[in-house]
Amino acid sequence: MESLYTLWMSTGLANFQSGQVVMMLVGCGLLYLAIARNFEPLLLLPMGFGAILTNIPIAGFSEIGGLLHYIYYAGIDTGIFPLIIFMGVGAMTDFGALIANPKTLLLGASAQFGIFATLFGAIALNMVPGIEFTLKDASAIAIIGGADGPTAIFLASKLAPELLGAIAVAAYSYMALVPIIQPPIMKALTSKEERKIEMAQLRPVTKIEKVIFPLGVLLMTIFFLPAATPLVGMFCLGNLMRESGVVDRLSSTAQNELINITTIFLGLGVGSKLSAEAFLNVETLGILGLGAVAFSIGTASGVLMAKLMNKFSKDPINPLIGAAGVSAVPMAARVANKVGLEANPHNFLLMHAMGPNVAGVLGSAVAAGILLALVGG
Repeated sequence: MESLYTLWMSTGLANFQSGQVVMMLVGCGLLYLAIARNFEPLLLLPMGFGAILTNIPIAGFSEIGGLLHYIYYAGIDTGIFPLIIFMGVGAMTDFGALIANPKTLLLGASAQFGIFATLFGAIALNMVPGIEFTLKDASAIAIIGGADGPTAIFLASKLAPELLGAIAVAAYSYMALVPIIQPPIMKALTSKEERKIEMAQLRPVTKIEKVIFPLGVLLMTIFFLPAATPLVGMFCLGNLMRESGVVDRLSSTAQNELINITTIFLGLGVGSKLSAEAFLNVETLGILGLGAVAFSIGTASGVLMAKLMNKFSKDPINPLIGAAGVSAVPMAARVANKVGLEANPHNFLLMHAMGPNVAGVLGSAVAAGILLALVGG
């Protein structure tokens, strides 16, 4: 009889807690979004599976000696995985549109306003019973507004590792929801005539300009914001490998095999933080709500900056491209192009929107560096 009891207590059925069941269902929800709805599947699928694994009773996936424990501490706690992802993104990024029209750098910068606005919103949430966000917590939450998953994970691992799971889920969820969230905001802030504006064709960009650009960006970061150099430096390295034309094999590896392998482990590592005790609380709801606010403010501030620039620019600027200032590359640029085509079938904004879109990647990295410099100590 004692043997039967011991056998029963070694099963999952005897050890399941309600919170673990809920979080396994959350993991299944992430799998559904990835597989059935095609929302950020490259990360949501391993993240959702990691959430299921970490909530299996007795298995010990996330405890010392477990696979997910070592994946998290080797790649996310150290910050290595997000940096490798940034190098791969840099290798896939063409800065030609930004170099051809450097004014769009302002749009990428203005879209980061949502990050700093949400910082104060997170602090204000401390008035809600059950929520106690420190300044570091608030800074990590605010970065969701940049719609840049790797940057959000990197900053959360440094400032608020206990909130990493909720922050990562929010960041990638809102990145996936760009085509749903952004168009209503864009249309509410622009008139149909503004959405019809056609922009002049961009000038050709030389190879020399493309090679010098990442080196110049890195140099400026070193001089003025060294705290951002881990993210910006790896991004510039990947971009230089792409544009130099002399290391095609390395560039191809960074764009494909390396970033794909790292994405698998990054997703599993983030999933390991989706345990019931870390996720099922009122603070998680606050993070999800603030993430939506941050993303909406970032979109709106980019559009409003583009409207302002259009009033003073010699060449017409379609305000829709301001919404692409968030870091969701290239989805935000595609959304701007789609909304522009709805207003004017001859209006092709994709290349123009790529300028603020890639500027937004740099902008979110710089914003993360500023927050690290201010509160990281």
